[in-house]
Amino acid sequence: MTWSIVARDRTGALGVAVASRFFAVGALCPAVRSGRGALSTQALVNPLYARDAVVLLDAGIAPAEIVRRLTAADSGRDARQFHLIDAAGRIAAHTGTACIAWCGHRSGTDYSAAGNMLAGPQVLDETARAYEAGSELAFAERLIAAMQAGEAAGGDKRGRQAAALLIHTTEDYPFLDLRVDDHADPLAELRRLYDVSLERFQPFVSCLPTHASPAGITDRAVIEDVIARFQAKRSR
Repeated sequence: MTWSIVARDRTGALGVAVASRFFAVGALCPAVRSGRGALSTQALVNPLYARDAVVLLDAGIAPAEIVRRLTAADSGRDARQFHLIDAAGRIAAHTGTACIAWCGHRSGTDYSAAGNMLAGPQVLDETARAYEAGSELAFAERLIAAMQAGEAAGGDKRGRQAAALLIHTTEDYPFLDLRVDDHADPLAELRRLYDVSLERFQPFVSCLPTHASPAGITDRAVIEDVIARFQAKRSR
């Protein structure tokens, strides 16, 4: 009852964008592990797929084997949809035989798109086309644009309600974790939230503690300078 795109950016960032005519789709479907992979579990969602896949990604297991193991152990697999990409760009997907039409998945270099209960195959075709065409965009903008193209092609055939965007870069915490749980135009609202994140949130996140700098930046004047320089660069 959802469609999504999971992808690896040229910077090494990993992300998921997802939309559905279902409340709070971002709560259970997407998951990302920095430096390991990104995934979405959907249709009659099994949140344990996300939990277990992250553990297997940490162990270096390939996506195809992860999908095989998790679906083989799940008697409800015919009603599930699941796809993932790892940090090497390897992709695997499962669309159960009991998923509601239209359902299926597509993949290309460094991305996978999957959906069920869609208006038709054109939803994923357009999602993929827009993602491939958006290589010059920032990663988050590219993911959102791909989903908006899929929605313009019909999206979830029941309508619209929720959307989410989850991106990890180098740290254990997300670079962006945006959710629209209940909205008449969730992807447009997701894009609005992304634009708001550019005002202060994104430059502030760059000041947080990291593996390379465990204390981060704590001088408020320096933080304000980082934010000001970020805004000045955007306005050029």
